[in-house]
Amino acid sequence: MFIFNTGFGQKVAFFGSQLKYVPRAVGLVWHAARGYTVAWGVLLLIQGLVPAATVYLTRVFVDALVVAIQQDGAWEAVQPALWLALLMGAIMVVSQVLGSISEWVGVAQAEYVEEYLMSLVHHKSTTVDLAFYEMPEYHDKLHQAQSELSSRPLALLESGGSLAQNSITLISMMLLLLPYGVWLPLVLFVSTLPAFYVVVRYNRTYHRWWEETTADRRWLGYYSSILTLDAIAAEVRLFNLGPHFQERFVTIQRHLRDGGLRIIRNRGVARLLASLSAMLITGLALLWMVWRGFTGAVTLGDLALFYQAFNRGQDVLRSLLSNLGQIYDNILFLENLFAFLDLQPEVRSPANPAPAPAPLRGGIEFKNVTFRYPGTERPVFENFNFSVPAGKVVAVVGSNGVGKTTMLKLLCRFYDPESGSIQLDGVDLRDLSVEELRRMTTVMFQFPMLYSDTAGGNIALGDLDANPSQTQIEAAARRAGAHEFISRLPKGYNSLMTKTFSSGTELSGGERQRLALARAFLRQAQIMILDEPTSLMDSWSEIDWFDRFRELAQGRTAIIITHRFTIAKDADLIFVMDRGQVVEAGNHAELMALDGLYAESWRAQTGEPASARAPHANGTNGKNGVAAAAHPTNGREHSNAI
Repeated sequence: MFIFNTGFGQKVAFFGSQLKYVPRAVGLVWHAARGYTVAWGVLLLIQGLVPAATVYLTRVFVDALVVAIQQDGAWEAVQPALWLALLMGAIMVVSQVLGSISEWVGVAQAEYVEEYLMSLVHHKSTTVDLAFYEMPEYHDKLHQAQSELSSRPLALLESGGSLAQNSITLISMMLLLLPYGVWLPLVLFVSTLPAFYVVVRYNRTYHRWWEETTADRRWLGYYSSILTLDAIAAEVRLFNLGPHFQERFVTIQRHLRDGGLRIIRNRGVARLLASLSAMLITGLALLWMVWRGFTGAVTLGDLALFYQAFNRGQDVLRSLLSNLGQIYDNILFLENLFAFLDLQPEVRSPANPAPAPAPLRGGIEFKNVTFRYPGTERPVFENFNFSVPAGKVVAVVGSNGVGKTTMLKLLCRFYDPESGSIQLDGVDLRDLSVEELRRMTTVMFQFPMLYSDTAGGNIALGDLDANPSQTQIEAAARRAGAHEFISRLPKGYNSLMTKTFSSGTELSGGERQRLALARAFLRQAQIMILDEPTSLMDSWSEIDWFDRFRELAQGRTAIIITHRFTIAKDADLIFVMDRGQVVEAGNHAELMALDGLYAESWRAQTGEPASARAPHANGTNGKNGVAAAAHPTNGREHSNAI
């Protein structure tokens, strides 16, 4: 009793607490496949009643057969038995047909449910904050939601359907046993309690182990990708990394295998003991019924009914408990799925967003911004100030880790600052619609993605809402300097940009970068942000590209994050960042004259000082007040003056 009240009772209570997910799961199934769900339910009801009908007809048939034998096979006595035999045969045929139809309906239903759940997971993963991707817990939740999405919906529907069908069968069997003794259904139920305990205990144990080893399975996926992906195949061979990563993979795989097998072995022993106790109770009940038969209290047909109903009832109860275990396991999966689907972004549009400034007239301003990434203690920015005049081409330079790319992410509102504000024409980004803000911004990231699509398709992804024409796609490619190499591809703009599929093409690093630039240029956005746009280009291509870019940037506000000072020198305004602050600002000539960090870095990168190119007509020369206002009095300590 102590075990029941503590361990077993707690497990049953936990199982009950998980049932809250069932209505939501039923709602998902209904939303995904209404027609199939109705057909599935009707078939389950019929199939659940068929066994009881067969058992009952067996009793009538045996009694009719006894009468026929007692009357020496007279036709009048044999005829009812024959009709009953035909009816039982017909029910068996119908049962087989219904089973086949039910299987098809169940698979079709599961396909629709899986498709619907996959769409929910994909939608959630593309709408949660970028901050979630910085958290290992998020990746665990995503892995748990995705890893069994292809198998769990079908398993859940099968176990749920079997539970419903077996419940109907069990109730009908208990009703058949009730006339022979009120206590018989109770005995039938008690005989399966040990099996129920085993199911609840070990399914919970297995699921807890499965959750605790989620990170291990993610490591397995990582090592497997290293051993199989084409992107790193050359390096794996050059450094002979295959055996090293295979050993790591096998070590984790064996650890997972041993842990899983240990739980399954213990569960098997417990199941055997539970089955032996059930067999003992069945034997005692059968002996009691046989004794009643000898005393003439029941007929031969009653004995046949009792044996079949009790035996079938135990089988059904065992199946039902197995179904409960499967459902319990699947509900735990649903818990993980719903936990993932219930994640809510913190970066959201306000209820009544302010109109986005169009066109941008004042510019972009970071005011006393403090920010740190989730799960970290060191702030990237602390009271950070930064101002970009509207319509100017601005370069941001600095060493790795000073916050250049973080500034980009904050400006796109992938994150919100802890304190301070980021404003467009004086309007806080948090007061704007997130969707509208991102529509007015185009970005080329430092490591741009090349999608497994055609060259034209990769560019079109830059503005799908505009449904760009081929002319617009080619114009964007020309502006990025990509049209020439795309035209030389086997199928031009219809060439597939991957070697993973047949007839695909592999691009060089510089070509990939130009294609990504074309994608960014396609969107007619007011704000252009380019993170290391020429890092993979040669110096000749770089100069040609910047001349094209200046023409494209007319009337827009452009921010170029770069390590290449040969690109930065031609910007209207250059900001030098160090340790999360802007430490110098001005045009190339002014910063060289300042002889601070910029000049030092210029000489280190070029090997010699260079005379400044004459400012562009739309550039900043210090007379319009922009550079003068931003110019530091001290080479390293002036960010508050910007």
